[in-house]
Parts: sequence; C-alpha cells; structure tokens
Amino acid sequence: MGAIDVVDIALAYGDLRAVDGVSFTVGEGEFFGILGPNGAGKTTTLEMIEGLRKPDSGSITVLGQAPYPRNAGLLPRIGVQLQASAFFEALTAREQIHTFAAMYGVPRARGDEWLERVGLVEKAGIRADKLSGGQAQRLAIACALVHDPEIVFLDEPTAALDPQARRNLWDLLSGLNDSGRTVVLTTHYMDEAEVLCDRVAIMDHGKVLELGSPASLIRGLDAPVRISIAAGGLDTEAAAALDGVDEVEEGPDGLVLTTRAPAEVLTRLAADDLLDGLQVRAATLEDVFLEVTGREYRA
Repeated sequence: MGAIDVVDIALAYGDLRAVDGVSFTVGEGEFFGILGPNGAGKTTTLEMIEGLRKPDSGSITVLGQAPYPRNAGLLPRIGVQLQASAFFEALTAREQIHTFAAMYGVPRARGDEWLERVGLVEKAGIRADKLSGGQAQRLAIACALVHDPEIVFLDEPTAALDPQARRNLWDLLSGLNDSGRTVVLTTHYMDEAEVLCDRVAIMDHGKVLELGSPASLIRGLDAPVRISIAAGGLDTEAAAALDGVDEVEEGPDGLVLTTRAPAEVLTRLAADDLLDGLQVRAATLEDVFLEVTGREYRA
C-alpha cells in the first residue's frame, strides 16, 4: 500500500466522463505528477483524492484512510494548495498565515518561519490581494505547509507565473520533497514535471494514457536526436555521408542532422573539429506528451 492508492475511479457530469477509470499508486516520499491538457481530468482527480468530491465508482485511500466524506482525521496530515488561492479579505500575508496556523493549532512562530522559507518576510505586512502572482503562490504554499503535513497537493502551482518566478518556485517545491514529504503535483508544464517529478501520469479525456518516470517514458518514445551544426562547418553532401546520419535538413543557421546513433555522429564531428556552435536536442517529456495526447489545439 502506498501513501495514496487510487483504484479505477470515475466521475461524470451528465454525459461528460471527466474521470474514466483512473488507477495509480503514489509511494511514500514520492514526487508524483499528474499531467494533461486543459480538461484532461487532472484537477477533478486531485479533488477526489483530497476528499472534495465523491467518485461515482472506484476507491481511494490516503495514508490508509478514505478521504471522502471529508475525513477529519486526515485533514491535519495533508496540505492543499488549490489552483485558485482564496485568502481572507483585508488580511496581510502575516495575518493570513497566522490564521492558518491557528486553525491547525500550531504556534504563530511556525507561520513566521514559513514566511521566511518562502521569501516573504519583506512582504509580511502587505495585504494578500496586493501581492504579485508569484508571491501569492508562495504564500498559498506556505499556508498549506504551516502544519507540517505528510502529503502536499499542489494544483497548477506555477500557472501564469513568469519564468523567473517559476524557477524560484521549483527550488521551493524540490525542497519540500527533499524533506521527506509526499508531493502530488498537477501541471501542464512538461519541463516542470521533468525536473521535479519521480513519476508522472499523463492524462487525457479522463484516462491515464502513460505512467512512469520521465526518463523511462522518454526512452520508450524511441525518438531520434537532432544535431544542429553552424553554417559553414559542413556541407549537406558531406553531412549526409556521415555514418549514423539518417537525414539532413538545411536551415538558415546551418544544418540539422537527424540520427539514432548520436555518440557515433558526435565522435566523428569532434574528430573533424566541428563542435563549435553545435547543439544537440534529444527527446523530452513534451515530445512524449504530444505523442500520446495529440497536437491539435485545445481551447
């Protein structure tokens, strides 16, 4: 039994099957990601695990207990950061986290410690509705963690943040898992999941399409490697003649070689002193995601 066990859960809204036979286990201390395009069923799945919604069928256990109906015994053991943070009106950041601390019966000093950990000490006296998007997300995570839960649920924690704010939050989230907590994350940012998650479930249309570590899913894609060479380094005919090169494309900045034997090709390029300006692009989790969910536009 894992920290979380989800077995064949389903939930429908009228004719729409938002979640349709989802199963997975999250191990203790694991950083687990639920990925998918908008409308894939990620948030609904998370809400059922948190005990906010009742599944139509299937079973869920969190730390060995059923989360629904709302389980008072579980609440002190889990922390939840919702997709849209709702703070108390007119309260400052410090007052917000002190309020959450009081709800869980922990000292105010614990709240002050978390403000420091998420880098909000200088913003402690500012009303929550005046914080930037990244600052508000950090406050929401601090409020979810002030009672030191065993499992943390994070629903799109970096949505709508700028790249710098996203990267800063990655460091914070990675630290949560390093401290031994189980973390469950929903996101549609594939680079985020590839950096943070031990395993991911890729969902679409309410189903889990792929489940595994990012590295294993990428290996399973068996995608070729693309090697870009700066213009003037090698002509098209010579590039095509290299052992291991499957295809050569001409671009405005040089040549792009497609290969399934990158070590062989790179060794030959190094021997010919052609590594300056070279770029190598292997498959990523985004490639896996697009392969299994499709490339059509989603509103």
